[in-house]
Amino acid sequence: VQLVESGGGLVQPGGSLRLSCAASGSIFSIYTMGWYRRTPGKQRELVAAITQGGSTHYSDSVKGRFTISRDNAKKTVYLQMNSLKPDGTAVYFCSAGFGLATMEGRYWGQGTQVTVSS
Repeated sequence: VQLVESGGGLVQPGGSLRLSCAASGSIFSIYTMGWYRRTPGKQRELVAAITQGGSTHYSDSVKGRFTISRDNAKKTVYLQMNSLKPDGTAVYFCSAGFGLATMEGRYWGQGTQVTVSS
C-alpha cells in the first residue's frame, strides 16, 4: 500500500483545512486508516482513526473539531480540520494499519505540513 497526502498549508487560527490521503493497492478497505501528527520535540500523536466499518476514534485535543472519513471506492481517507489552533501546527501523516484507539500503523505516507498562524 502506498499513501500520498495532500491538502496541507498555511491557515489562520480559527480556519479550516481538509487533508486527503490517496492509497494505491487493492486491499485498502481492510485497513484501519489514521491520521497522525508530529511536531519537533514531541512524540508522534494519533489524531484520528477510522476502521473499515466506519468506527472512529479521536484524540481529546481534536474531538469536536476534526472529522475523519473514508471513501473505500476512491481509496481515500480525509481529515476535515475546523477551528484550527496554533498548536495544530505539525506534519500530518496518513497511515494504514490495524486497531483503532491504539492503532498500529503499518504503512505511512510522506507527510504534509500544516501551519496555523496569523
